[in-house]
Amino acid sequence: MRIRAFLHGDLAPLTELTIETFRPFYEDSFRPLVGEVVFAHQHGDWRDDYRKQVAELHAPERHAYVAVAETEDGIAGYVAWTVDPARRNGSVTHLAVSAEHRRHQVGTALCEHTFEQMRSLGAEVVEIGTGGDPFHAPARALYEKLGCTPLPVTVYYREL
Repeated sequence: MRIRAFLHGDLAPLTELTIETFRPFYEDSFRPLVGEVVFAHQHGDWRDDYRKQVAELHAPERHAYVAVAETEDGIAGYVAWTVDPARRNGSVTHLAVSAEHRRHQVGTALCEHTFEQMRSLGAEVVEIGTGGDPFHAPARALYEKLGCTPLPVTVYYREL
């Protein structure tokens, strides 16, 4: 596996990987949990939201970066992050690994690569957020394995 910087030609495959990775959360977890009305208002256009978000992830002029993990089979995953040089903080904003490459240390390698890049840009602290639901359990396990400290947060939704 090789980790490299984002290239313009990565946009379409990374967008599709993001949609494929998070479809089970939105459709199989979040939608049934909160119901159709809340789902429609909060994340009803989640696919289009990702199409817009992923296109804006790599913007070095805004201290926003993307790294891509490649194998001989193609893209295995990616990580997006930002650095706030004034606060010396980094933030991982997106991490997606293709289904066939999960549990093969791709997420670990991407995070470790990102942490090193953040350090080289002056960051001393990193923030990574994820959900507390069963879908996000592997992400929580990864971040804790990497030495991150969880901060419990609860978000409530209700149809009015």
